[in-house]
Amino acid sequence: MKLPYIAAITAAILLPRFDAAAQELNCEVEINTDALQGTNKSVFETLQSAVSDYMNTTTFTPAQFSAIEKIDCRLFFTIKEYNEDGTITGDLQVQATRPVYNSSYTTTAFNFKDTKIDFTYQEGEPLIFSANTMENQITAILNFYAYLILAIDFDTFAPNGGEPFWERLKMIVQMAQSSGEVGWKAFEDTKNRSALLSAFTEGSTGQGLRRMLYDYHRMGLDQMSLSPDKGRAEITKSLSAVKAVFDQQPMSVALSLFRDAKMDELVNVYSKAPAQEREEVFKLLEPL
Repeated sequence: MKLPYIAAITAAILLPRFDAAAQELNCEVEINTDALQGTNKSVFETLQSAVSDYMNTTTFTPAQFSAIEKIDCRLFFTIKEYNEDGTITGDLQVQATRPVYNSSYTTTAFNFKDTKIDFTYQEGEPLIFSANTMENQITAILNFYAYLILAIDFDTFAPNGGEPFWERLKMIVQMAQSSGEVGWKAFEDTKNRSALLSAFTEGSTGQGLRRMLYDYHRMGLDQMSLSPDKGRAEITKSLSAVKAVFDQQPMSVALSLFRDAKMDELVNVYSKAPAQEREEVFKLLEPL
């Protein structure tokens, strides 16, 4: 259970060094190089191993995670170009799941495709974690998604539970923007990492989305084993936050995030709902 130590994390997350004893992520890493022709692909074997070690052995927070509390997530790199100087470009699909209480079901909490992956890596190069500096582009990307996964996961367990991680994400983006690297610039792209952070941290819609994460998961899905009708009603109420984003920012990356993570699940959630309830949700989500 994450709830008991959320307050402790809030107090400690911004300290220069962490004194944690447990790692937080259970991360599967895969690198696809099918698009490359005539390239020695051994560099990608070492890169995959390095990224996997980084995500699964780095301690990102002062939280104490047991083995069963680790957050299941997946990084799927699709490499499109590789140059002799070690420059790598491609896409990155990031997914994270969350268990639902009193069930064997896991829900997708986050699903996003980052099309601005561009970094330099030399075969055998170690990836070194730093909490307060940007070591290089690849570790900045990995740190961003590690903390984003943590922020979203903690927000699903308590209102604003992920606050310290959102603050850490702001620091990462600020440092990366100063470096001039691809994928971080404000207003450069409606779906880059800066836009992704802004969707959850700026204005009333950002606060609404974060509250939706809690209401949808903790008050909705987690309650459905006890009362499907009450849990479903909470989910329905939570969806108004997504509609508010559409009304104010119809091009927001938050909308595609929601569609990719939740649309199939919502079909199942409402499959046994009364017709009137299904119609209400359909009208709410149809514009999205």
